[in-house]
Amino acid sequence: MTKHILMTGATGLIGKKLIRTLQEKGHKISVLSRKPVVIENVKVFLWDVYQQQIDPGCLEGIDTIIHLAGENVAGEKWSPARKKKVIDSRVLSTALLYQLIKEQQADIQTFISASAVGYYGDAGDEILTEKSLAGTGFLAECCRQWEAAVDEGTALGLRIVKCRIGFVLARNEGALPALDKPIRFFVGAGLGSGKQWVPWVHIDDVVEAFVTAVENEQWTGPYNICAPFPVSNRSLTKAIAKKLHRPVWPVNIPESILKLILGEMSSVALISNNTSAQKLLDTGFQFKYLQLEDALTDIYQA
Repeated sequence: MTKHILMTGATGLIGKKLIRTLQEKGHKISVLSRKPVVIENVKVFLWDVYQQQIDPGCLEGIDTIIHLAGENVAGEKWSPARKKKVIDSRVLSTALLYQLIKEQQADIQTFISASAVGYYGDAGDEILTEKSLAGTGFLAECCRQWEAAVDEGTALGLRIVKCRIGFVLARNEGALPALDKPIRFFVGAGLGSGKQWVPWVHIDDVVEAFVTAVENEQWTGPYNICAPFPVSNRSLTKAIAKKLHRPVWPVNIPESILKLILGEMSSVALISNNTSAQKLLDTGFQFKYLQLEDALTDIYQA
């Protein structure tokens, strides 16, 4: 059954690819954007989250909302003002959408939100399932408030799906270029202990997970959107270096140096998330890229 989907964050890494895939499957897409943009076969509506302004026509005919919008967590150093903006961009945007649904008594059935494995904080070697508790630290607090805001939709009778996304591997976009840049310049090294778990996932599998969340009405609640086999930071660094035909320094970059350079934001690279994809697999979801080697081969192929 085809859906009419309203999407936020449509110009981001996931949004761009997700729009094309959903359209290929026959779904109709509308978009909420902060600025006027042109997207083929897509109607664009404007909103301003911080001013709590939204085009009231954006919900017309909509049955599904995919909410990807939010300030880039690693875009700037984490000053108190920046951290507030990162959280507000997620919490206030969700509240604005729900307020409009209530005001219009709109017939929305499904609300699918991005989230992140940062929800679990730094959990060492603990195997993390969707039943694991939220951790501590800014990333965990951001995700906790984000998901709590999304859960308010249950009072509106919505089917809620929260996609806790891991480290997305994509060609020339997202977080991977920042990780492989020093490797390209022959200064690649593990970060901190290098033992922290990195729950990687190929962009194609992230997109397919969101498509499945739209189409499979049995999906509900949180899902770890990560490949079944997370790897250590040092293993990931070595795997990337192998694809780029570069060496890796035998000594890791100390945690103290990372904190000196990045401040509190160093936790993005240092926290350990040994996530389980079992709930996803139990739905019958089939990963296109189960092994890191195959995912990196696709990304770095000529």
